[in-house]
Amino acid sequence: MEKVFRYQKLMRPSSQHCCVPLCVVSARYNSAVSFHSFPVEEGLRKKWIVQIRRDDFQVTKNTKVCSVHFRADDFMEGTRLRCLRKGVFPTLFEWNHFQEQPPRLSVWERRERPLTPDPDSDVDEVMDFDVERTGHDYCSVPEAAAVDMVLHENSELKSQVEDLRKQLAQSKIIHRFGLQRFAGSDDDIRFYTRFATYNHLMAFWKLIEPATHRMIRSNSKVFKEPGNTRALPAVDELFMFLVYLSLGLKQKDLGHRFQVHQTTVSRIITTWVNFLYFVLGSVCIWMPKEQVRAHLPEEFHKFRDTQVILDCTEIRCQTPSSLLLQSEVFSNYKSHCTFKALNGMAPHERQ
Repeated sequence: MEKVFRYQKLMRPSSQHCCVPLCVVSARYNSAVSFHSFPVEEGLRKKWIVQIRRDDFQVTKNTKVCSVHFRADDFMEGTRLRCLRKGVFPTLFEWNHFQEQPPRLSVWERRERPLTPDPDSDVDEVMDFDVERTGHDYCSVPEAAAVDMVLHENSELKSQVEDLRKQLAQSKIIHRFGLQRFAGSDDDIRFYTRFATYNHLMAFWKLIEPATHRMIRSNSKVFKEPGNTRALPAVDELFMFLVYLSLGLKQKDLGHRFQVHQTTVSRIITTWVNFLYFVLGSVCIWMPKEQVRAHLPEEFHKFRDTQVILDCTEIRCQTPSSLLLQSEVFSNYKSHCTFKALNGMAPHERQ
């Protein structure tokens, strides 16, 4: 027991130990090992932490790294104490078997390079090897026939692309419910617009087209100034309005047909109602007196001053739920609610 006690007294009282993972070196039982503090320089200190593989590691003044993890040439010579050279960092660890790893080669250095050709070998063989390796000979010139074939193929592809563009444009016209879709059928024009033919509709369009640029477009209850963008061309807006009057389709149905929103359909209809009211309302529909007298029938020879024959008619309608509207449309003559209309007829040339 006395020998053990003396042996323990000879032990070093220092409690320094290495902070590197998997390292059990301590100053208590290793007098030949030196311990070194982390450098003060921030960049070098971070490199030390990365090298010892410690994440989120807090370095203090008592944190040490033993000399086992440094190379022999990392220490300064001629000093009594073992001091590290400036800028060195630990490189020897248990995970690399205390051996310094060779530097990692660059991509260019790792790439396999072609062998140096033998001076005695044929030059053509070397050139064939290079062409086969690279896949292309930049010194070769394409034959004239190959160039002509490529140009011919290029022209054919261009013509195919142009044909596909035309087909796409035609398919858009066919699938879009617009005036151009029915331009070739007078029966469809008569069904959708009540105009006799497509030419009659175009004649009417030419009369009102100059005034369309001054059209005041409506946005719900607010009227916008002229020059706003259109969801449809102006002639298709007219076609939509005529379809609405002729067939009485719902606005949602028109929106699906013309591929616009239902609100846009409502705005277009309101806009064209006001536009045609002012444009057509300013046109005088009465024949001049001289023309009326020139075409009076023989039955009116005693009434040479006749200009127009008036007649009133009533069309029976559904009884409104509003009492105010009932009082306005009720007819004592028909004893029912009716719509009243005043017709005016002027004499015209007999066919």
